[in-house]
Amino acid sequence: MLGGIIGAIAGNTAIGAAIGGAVGAGAGAIIGKKMDKAKAEAEKVQNAQVETVQDANGLEAVKVTFDSGILFATGKADLSATAKNSLAEFATVLKNNKDCDVAIQGYTDNQGFRGKSAAESAEMNKALSLDRAAAVSSYLKGLAVSSSQIKSVEGFGEQNPVADNSTAAGQAQNRRVEVYMYASQKMIQEAQQQAN
Repeated sequence: MLGGIIGAIAGNTAIGAAIGGAVGAGAGAIIGKKMDKAKAEAEKVQNAQVETVQDANGLEAVKVTFDSGILFATGKADLSATAKNSLAEFATVLKNNKDCDVAIQGYTDNQGFRGKSAAESAEMNKALSLDRAAAVSSYLKGLAVSSSQIKSVEGFGEQNPVADNSTAAGQAQNRRVEVYMYASQKMIQEAQQQAN
């Protein structure tokens, strides 16, 4: 269990604009206010779980998790009608917060594929998780979210489980797409200027 928690925390550290040096407390507070606004908007999106996390710079970021039960059928990367409705709402949040950069991460449960070894199944799950993240990215771009706002689209397969893979309920939770909204270089620079 602890490994999963550590993995989930480690997974978040890749999120964040590459900046030289630390961001001051004043700028951090300004960014925190912007992220609180973005989080409040994201919390209105149906079928999304929203929480505050820290990015690689120690700044407040917003993590939005869409369950695969809402997004995808088992073993598929096709968006459901429900998923499209939720993502349409979420696209509005992204367009209202253009100074947030976005990272999209796909995950699967650890269930194998019939006739495949554990290693082959893990590779297939990694590819499936990337397809799911890419489906979310493509759909958001189709709703006029700027492609320059989406900084990364990655698939992590079975890594970083958030629930117990030995139960059907746990597997459903692990089949998910996480979208991170974090401070862009521009937001950080503007916050530093305001704080000085």
